Amino acid sequence: MGKYFVTAKNESKSKTIVKARHFNIIIDEPTEIGGTDFGPNPVEYLLASYCGCINVVGNVVARQMQLNLKGIEIKMEGELDPAKLMGKPTEERAGYKKIFVTVIPDIDADRETIQKWLDAVEQRCPVGDNIANSTPIEIKLG
Repeated sequence: MGKYFVTAKNESKSKTIVKARHFNIIIDEPTEIGGTDFGPNPVEYLLASYCGCINVVGNVVARQMQLNLKGIEIKMEGELDPAKLMGKPTEERAGYKKIFVTVIPDIDADRETIQKWLDAVEQRCPVGDNIANSTPIEIKLG
């Protein structure tokens, strides 16, 4: 079982620097909602992470299926209501209500084979699995 680690520290009220291995990831909010716009916001990173996972898993699955995958274009859009985030009374979830994903592979295969490839990618992508299914989270004071 693999374990992954990140650490994070705020640089301002909206800007967070996350360290993942030897990388610094800047998370911020747009200026129109009080951020400094030095990087994508957390929910944009969630979509970006899912895109990256689809790319990696898509290439692994294509190799295993012996398909010639030359490239993948991914278009992703998420819908969320910021009311809960902003502390307003609501019954809505804080997170995305729905995520729309369009995958456009450059692949030498018939439509049925490409659909089998995409089904395997969807089933095997860890980020998609974490979004679609409940994952226990334990938050504690340090």
